[in-house]
Amino acid sequence: MVNWTAEYDVVVVGSGASGFAAAITAKNEGLKTLLIEKEAVFGGASALSGGGVWIPNNRYLVEAGVADSYEDAKNYLDSTVGDRVSDDMKETYLKRGIEMLDYFHELSPHMRYSYANNYSDYYPNRKGGKGRGRSIEPLLFDLNELGDWQKLMRPPAMDTKGFVMTGQDFHKVNMISRTWKGKLRSLTLGWRLMQHIVLKKEFGALGQALIGRLALAYKELGGEIWVNCGFEDFIYEEDRVIGITANKDGQAISLKANKGVILGSGGFSRNQAYREKYLPQPTNAAWSSSPEGQTGDIITPAEKLGAQFDLMDRVWGAPSFLDHKGRPFFLVADRGIPNMIIVDQQGNRFIDEPTPYHEFVDVMYAHEKEAGSVPSWLILDKKAKKRYIFAGLFPGQDFPQAYYDNDIVLSAPTIAELAQKMEVPVDALQHTIERFNGFARNGIDEDFHRGESAHDRYYGDPTLKNPNLDVIEEAPFYAMRVYPGDIGTKGGVVIDTQARILKTDGQPINGVYAAGNCSASVMGESYPGPGATLGPGMTFGYIAAKHCNR
Repeated sequence: MVNWTAEYDVVVVGSGASGFAAAITAKNEGLKTLLIEKEAVFGGASALSGGGVWIPNNRYLVEAGVADSYEDAKNYLDSTVGDRVSDDMKETYLKRGIEMLDYFHELSPHMRYSYANNYSDYYPNRKGGKGRGRSIEPLLFDLNELGDWQKLMRPPAMDTKGFVMTGQDFHKVNMISRTWKGKLRSLTLGWRLMQHIVLKKEFGALGQALIGRLALAYKELGGEIWVNCGFEDFIYEEDRVIGITANKDGQAISLKANKGVILGSGGFSRNQAYREKYLPQPTNAAWSSSPEGQTGDIITPAEKLGAQFDLMDRVWGAPSFLDHKGRPFFLVADRGIPNMIIVDQQGNRFIDEPTPYHEFVDVMYAHEKEAGSVPSWLILDKKAKKRYIFAGLFPGQDFPQAYYDNDIVLSAPTIAELAQKMEVPVDALQHTIERFNGFARNGIDEDFHRGESAHDRYYGDPTLKNPNLDVIEEAPFYAMRVYPGDIGTKGGVVIDTQARILKTDGQPINGVYAAGNCSASVMGESYPGPGATLGPGMTFGYIAAKHCNR
């Protein structure tokens, strides 16, 4: 006989976007709901993310006049995800993702997004792909609206000090030294900063806006959340999960869930033992941009239930450098800079540098055995530093002295001297730079076709013949190591179209559901567009809660 600490209809484990989507839906459906979070702050990896949501043909795209259709979206998933994921799962995502966004739009005025203009699908040239993109991002949000919940929310990875940018802001401000659009958008940021200083506004953008808006919607429904409450195991009786055991502030508790337990607890990216067991080598939890709490706590308990797992060898790849404190910095727009290349340990290019980040990491591992590419080297020149935002630094802003002191950044007056510091063959690196500069002068990358994709060009310089190509010739020259980082793992328990966890025999485990990075992604081994992590997580969190109330 279980001595229950508390009884609910639904207990949701994990407070990222997947967990909040499930909790909001369950609460709005009239179910007594508890959301638990093992860390001292809610938001998970979602609070640190770009906040984009990739759901084709949704209402915000329609309002923006973006031409899309179910047929195009299905063709695109078929051409990217392929048969790695069943048609039933892909079709469920495409249809019910739209339903989820409509449901939240009607439920709360806080659930509002805008179209990420021209932020291309990651493979726009595939059948059904869209160069204009399908991603949406949450509107800017004043975190003060959370009231006493604000102190419980995970802060951004970097203190913005009131200087907050949306994804669309960054796209323009990145060209502040190159275009009038960049200069004009910087005035918006200045006005935003003044509101922070004078009116004490605490603006959140990207993942901060996403989680802030979800949290406020849940709070206004009367939602209940417990932080410092970590999942430990399932309680299973009479062929179903009836609750969980957890640890709240150091005390063992038992929570009954009459309708279901919904897992939105994230992956195992910060668990070194699991990384070594499942992921390509070499691997290091320190390379992950995800929160320290992402340790795969549900894996062993789910195995005991006979759960089926898939995609355990895959991550949401994120090429990164490590700063002087060992913290990963995710290189996204930075790899679109024209005066920049990435080379292996033999001094040779091996990829189209702006390639979608998950694929970039896959190629790093594939190339590692051939020439050594973990880590790789990113090289740029003074002109690149003068013109573009790089590594979170504005044009003309030098690297912190600690970067030089700790060999995070190497600098030299010639390519030959830089190669010696990098310990790569001098002749090879010089030849690579000369060949690349020839491509830059002609505007065509004959080796890797850089700048030919709408995805590449999004973060390029529109004033150039090829937005992603320019010569590397102005000293000093810089180099930094690039590691195969990630923003989370994408493998986990296998779910069905109702988000129920499946056993190894294909039958659902009654009473337990999963969404987000603790489940095997509906995107399979691919990453079709910006927000293809958060979109499925929220969709299947919503589906799970709906099924609890069937």
